[in-house]
Amino acid sequence: MSISFDSALGIHAQALSFRSQRAEVLANNLANADTPNYKARDLDFASVLAAQADKAKSGTFSTAVTNARHIEADGAAMGDDSLKYRIPTHPSIDQNTVDEQVEQANYAQNAVQFQASFTFLNSKFKGLMGALRGE
Repeated sequence: MSISFDSALGIHAQALSFRSQRAEVLANNLANADTPNYKARDLDFASVLAAQADKAKSGTFSTAVTNARHIEADGAAMGDDSLKYRIPTHPSIDQNTVDEQVEQANYAQNAVQFQASFTFLNSKFKGLMGALRGE
């Protein structure tokens, strides 16, 4: 009997990828906090989750391309439709929509959620290894 990692691990592998990409977006927002006319962006988890759930139902998962020489695949990469502009909570003179406190809080929350998914995946792998060893 073969082990399907997609069914064994669930969506947590894609959640790690999403959390990693969201950390990059939030760090970019923080880096541009003093840039005039910069518009804060964020990834929409609900749209990414819905897209991954649809792919899970149809059985079409594949990898994201991280290098120009990689072979194109239909799959877990986040498209532009999931990257949204954040609605500003207060107006600013320089038209910058980054609120540093909000960005830092979102970054910390994202880090906790990344760690939770990582811990869950680690326990899944330990369980799979135990099953392979016959424990």
